[in-house]
Amino acid sequence: MTLRRQIATAVAAISVLVAVAVGLLVHQAMIRQHVDQARSSALTALNSALTDYGRGLSNPVAARDDPALPTRLHDLAAGGREGTVLATDQQGESMWAAAPVQGGVLSVRVDFTQDRRAIADLDRIILLTVVAAVFTTVLAGVLVADRISRRLRTAATAARGIAAGGTDTRIGELVDGKDEVADLAAAVDLMSRTLHRRLEDEQRFTADVAHELRTPLTGLVTAAELLPPGRPTQLVQNRVQALRALVEDLLEVSRLDADVESPDLSAVPLERAVRRTVTLTGLDVQIGITSDQEVRTDLRRLDRILGNLLLNAHRHGAGPVELHVDGRRITVRDHGPGYPDDLLDHGPQRFRTNAPERGRGHGLGLTIATGHTRVIGATLTFANHPAGGALATLTLPPD
Repeated sequence: MTLRRQIATAVAAISVLVAVAVGLLVHQAMIRQHVDQARSSALTALNSALTDYGRGLSNPVAARDDPALPTRLHDLAAGGREGTVLATDQQGESMWAAAPVQGGVLSVRVDFTQDRRAIADLDRIILLTVVAAVFTTVLAGVLVADRISRRLRTAATAARGIAAGGTDTRIGELVDGKDEVADLAAAVDLMSRTLHRRLEDEQRFTADVAHELRTPLTGLVTAAELLPPGRPTQLVQNRVQALRALVEDLLEVSRLDADVESPDLSAVPLERAVRRTVTLTGLDVQIGITSDQEVRTDLRRLDRILGNLLLNAHRHGAGPVELHVDGRRITVRDHGPGYPDDLLDHGPQRFRTNAPERGRGHGLGLTIATGHTRVIGATLTFANHPAGGALATLTLPPD
């Protein structure tokens, strides 16, 4: 149940309970008032009749030993006591008053029909008032709940945008007011600003490190090429090339982080593009084609994405590595242990590798693949295949 429905339901329940309780109290109070008035009128008439009876005068409203007198009141008066009772007979509802007299019982009767009608009219008024009050209260509760819910949904939408990478999104300008929701929006904005600043610092650090390393690395490459042939030279050259590849990856990540990259789109048959990428990687890959389709994409970036996925599958997975094309959807699957849980939960994270000796993670390859995917407008998802192994799915956008 949504917050709006919870608030509306709670307001409605409380309104109904309060209205019913007040209605019952007013109903009982009005009954007591009319009964007390009828009893007072009956006793006044009875006292007047007793006075007339003592003087030997007749009273038109009194009767001696009236057969219609309720039995319990007759017995009470016959026992020497005075009393009243509200009773209903063939003539309708009446308030009786009786007292003992010499040789019998003197009684008077006051019609209660008009009082009962007045009570019924009041009950109808109370019912209408209760319905109107409940409707008004529930409507007000729904409006208040809707305003709170709408503002919370706005904040939630903006928060999801921040989680998706839009750290420059601000909620405070979308949520008005000075209540707790506004305080929540201000806190989220503060978190967003802090996160945005830290991400900028990290991206700037990555770019600065890559640029600072590039110049001395160029000298190392040149020096390594001048070393005499031999096993030590080969080891040095291999490590220098690995360092050079790392620096190039860092520069590529910094460009992707800056959101300055733009795709160079061209129409290519997807099967031919995929086979070309596999050939360039030189890796052992089983290619399956369900349906081929001509797509408009950046071929260089597609090579980079698929190449990194295939390389990651061979490094951290197990063979056979399968690449399957179905229309605009390309899947890369290996038969290894699958992606780690933190990758499935949070996506690729830079500077982490899945190699056991270097801790859990996934290095820069998947991070770069995700960045190029964003540039060409595609989607890249990671999952573990039910039968085992990691499964990456690249879905290219429509033309």
